[in-house]
Amino acid sequence: MDEKTIKAHKISEDEYAKILEILGREPNLLELGIFSAMWSEHCSYKSSKKYLNGFPTKAPWVIQGPGENAGVIDCGDGVAAVFKMESHNHPSFIEPFQGAATGVGGIFRDIFTMGARVEASLNSLRFGQVVGNSAINKHQRYLVKGVVSGISHYGNCMGVPTVGGETTFDESFNGNILVNAFGLGLCKSDEIFYGKAEGIGNPVMYVGSKTGRDGLGGAVMASDSFNEENKSLRPTVQVGDPFAEKLLMEACLELFKKDYIVGIQDMGAAGLTSSSFEMAGRSGSGMKMYLDRVPMREEGMTPYDLMLSESQERMLICAKKGCEEKIKEIFAKWDMSAQVIGEVTDSGVMELFWHNELVGSIPIDPLSEAAPILDRPVSRPKYLDEIKNIKLENYPKVANEEAFIKLLKDPNVLNKSFIYDQYDANVGTNTIKKPGFLGATAIRIKENGKAVSMGMECNTRFNFIDPKNGAAAAVAASGRKVAMSGATPLAITDCLNYGNPQNPEVMWQFAQGCAGIKEACAALNTPVVSGNVSLYNETDGISVQPTPAIVTVGVNDDANKNLTSIFKNSGTSVYLLGETSGEFCGSLYMKVLYDAIGGEMKGLDYKAERALWDLVIEANKIGILEFANSVGIGGVAITLAKMSAVSNLGFVGKSELGNKIFDESNSRSVVGVKDETKFSELANKYGVKFSKIGVTGGDKFELDDVKMPLGELKNIYFNEFNAVIKSEE
Repeated sequence: MDEKTIKAHKISEDEYAKILEILGREPNLLELGIFSAMWSEHCSYKSSKKYLNGFPTKAPWVIQGPGENAGVIDCGDGVAAVFKMESHNHPSFIEPFQGAATGVGGIFRDIFTMGARVEASLNSLRFGQVVGNSAINKHQRYLVKGVVSGISHYGNCMGVPTVGGETTFDESFNGNILVNAFGLGLCKSDEIFYGKAEGIGNPVMYVGSKTGRDGLGGAVMASDSFNEENKSLRPTVQVGDPFAEKLLMEACLELFKKDYIVGIQDMGAAGLTSSSFEMAGRSGSGMKMYLDRVPMREEGMTPYDLMLSESQERMLICAKKGCEEKIKEIFAKWDMSAQVIGEVTDSGVMELFWHNELVGSIPIDPLSEAAPILDRPVSRPKYLDEIKNIKLENYPKVANEEAFIKLLKDPNVLNKSFIYDQYDANVGTNTIKKPGFLGATAIRIKENGKAVSMGMECNTRFNFIDPKNGAAAAVAASGRKVAMSGATPLAITDCLNYGNPQNPEVMWQFAQGCAGIKEACAALNTPVVSGNVSLYNETDGISVQPTPAIVTVGVNDDANKNLTSIFKNSGTSVYLLGETSGEFCGSLYMKVLYDAIGGEMKGLDYKAERALWDLVIEANKIGILEFANSVGIGGVAITLAKMSAVSNLGFVGKSELGNKIFDESNSRSVVGVKDETKFSELANKYGVKFSKIGVTGGDKFELDDVKMPLGELKNIYFNEFNAVIKSEE
């Protein structure tokens, strides 16, 4: 094999030597392509696997942890929630509409391949600077519109509600946006399907859309940094068809009611390659595949094209022998292709045939077992010493009222109705809480009257300053959102977005982030059940801020007791819970007022965090709370202002916190209390600090020396983001 071809497949010298050792000969082009895809960062996790080991993954309510298409938790009464989050960053930067759309489609397939109907979608989006008239600002606005349009197109056409998410902006994402998609489905807890291929002689079936050349090399492309040469790699971006996926989902869900299959696997990254090798690998089997039988939609396709295409809306099934025609009947009913393309063997080898000629032969276990696990150099970033002394006291004071207006007008704070109004949040009639109503979102479980609550969170500035505590804070904050809805947080899924792993400082950030997640999940009893790693989020040597996006999933035993995050009535006493310690490092206050990011984070007090959760969950159960909301970016002032605007109710309060009304200390929330005596007793029982800071009602927002008419507050909060995004249309 010539050096140029090996290099084009991103295979290192050491990796090529391993390939020679495994095969005992030179690989052909097809085999090299398969190794390239399976050993890519995207598929093999070769840089990250070392640090992912040791994640807490077990609890009595965890049915399936990492290693399958998605994680599964028990919701009680025979119902399970199936969920996962994945990235589609590189494709979305190259082609925002299709990149984002196929990211949504991919995560949906991960859910329904486990046997669950997809019931909810969320997304975590990071863009660069959108305010201004520079070429960068205009391009970022173009990316926002394209990504949102792609997400809404796919989810709406599939009939899956997009019920929440988060969107943030920072210049560190100017050259590499992040698009993370989350999906959740529900199924019977004893009817879960797994990605396995076992039983010698059992047929291997291809179902779904036909294969084209779209997405060729997608997994390898997603395992590389951006530069001027590869920013236009549109052929590596998949093209999605949500209507085809809707048919595929319905066909699969009908199939799952029958006893026709052994296992099923989504054809995601690396397409037919990853699905076949993973299914056989999990079962210790071998497989023969006859690639000329694969349904094709383009002329002149080769075995290389067929194995490495990432065409969408496809599944691989290990069927029970004798059930082939029944399976074909189901898929024909839904206008889907279904074709026997191979069989399970006991050889431990993947044998690939093209018109009865053997064109590829790779041992399955060695491909996985010998996949590189890299021990990349790590080095604490030099910038940390430069920024640790950036403190609030070093800067001139700004009046609270001036600071409030500037923070309120920042795109990170402003209402994102431009985004969520494009999503159908009500389809399926299970949505309890739609986007825009702050805090965690929730859907009802019709079968048992419970609710599933989902909280998504990651403060990238915290992670830039302190990758360990920043990642831990994301776990805590996402769980806090769920607890503030009255649900008990049970498990998380993560999407770990970092820069170039060949940079020792980035690997240090990643290692620290994993350590923070491990620590927080163990302390808060929210194990990791699924997730994704996305590295090489870098352009021209500039990495994104570390972004370990977290979604916590929890269950509320009574869907009718889902606790809202906004004001409900006038005259309600508002309490601040938790310790306000003056945490300004990484705060929006420092960024907006002084264009500064720095300082040193305080570690989390996990006992205090969990006590806050348990207090609100119990107070909600006994009916003494009207609302609860986690304190987020911009501190107490911005949190209350958003609640006031969304609820169309004023607020008058006094905190005596000075400029700490903008601090971003962890483990805090604001709650509306119906019975103040009972609540104070309960708060004392849990050891949670509490103070009354105001009352809802009226036609103005007032907190200490910050005063604004409610009409003006609403006008800024609801209208300014639309004006920014639509400027110069």
